[in-house]
Amino acid sequence: MMILDKTLQTGIIDKYRKASRRLVLLDYDGTLVTYRPKPEQAVPSVSLLDILLRLAGQSGTELIIISGRDHRDIDSLLGDLPIKIIAGHGAIMRENGLWINQVPDDILWKETIWPVLEHISLKCPDSFIEDKHFSLAWHYRNTNHKSAFGFSRQLIKQLEKFSEQLGLKILDGNKVVEIMHKEIGKGIAVRKLLTGGRYDFILSIGDDVTDEEIFELFKDTQDAVTIKVGNGPTNAKYYFSSVEEVVLLLKLLSE
Repeated sequence: MMILDKTLQTGIIDKYRKASRRLVLLDYDGTLVTYRPKPEQAVPSVSLLDILLRLAGQSGTELIIISGRDHRDIDSLLGDLPIKIIAGHGAIMRENGLWINQVPDDILWKETIWPVLEHISLKCPDSFIEDKHFSLAWHYRNTNHKSAFGFSRQLIKQLEKFSEQLGLKILDGNKVVEIMHKEIGKGIAVRKLLTGGRYDFILSIGDDVTDEEIFELFKDTQDAVTIKVGNGPTNAKYYFSSVEEVVLLLKLLSE
């Protein structure tokens, strides 16, 4: 993995502009906007919306936001843009203004998992549970409790007892532990997209463990540029240190 410096960016921008069919896959939180104490506080700026609109309007460019957000949340933030949006880590997709489930709408398992998350929340002050339609997430970003990370390890261990029997998978994300059906995943969603045709340039940017499925998918694809935001092990080819660098690159691509 290399730092995506200005020289490398210039080469990528040149390849982007020469390509005839481009696929741009962008995560939302931690990629287009910085993390906030509460998810509803991470709203896009007017300038970011303008950049995304210009990208979406380019001939030959297919822009897709692929987020772990609940589809109702991401729709309220980006729903006015004329783009595909994949929400819930790949569970549901908006195309031509309509949201269509990509997996069975089975959430009965939440009745078993909710008490487990509630118990750990009581032990870890300022942590909270987010009930998305297709998943449950336990956030510990806001807590100053010195044992918060340790509580997250305890939670994962407890959830593992239920995951196999209920057909679930656990995501150990950026100060969040999330659980959902095992057939949900960003990598699975992108594979479905790729059956629709060929691209001569692919750009994927994300910051979290959920984006690694996409990075791994394109690991050996010559025409794919994958970028991780932040440090840490990754399957991405390049990395940025901040959201601001992502937005600047997108601005240059949109011009």
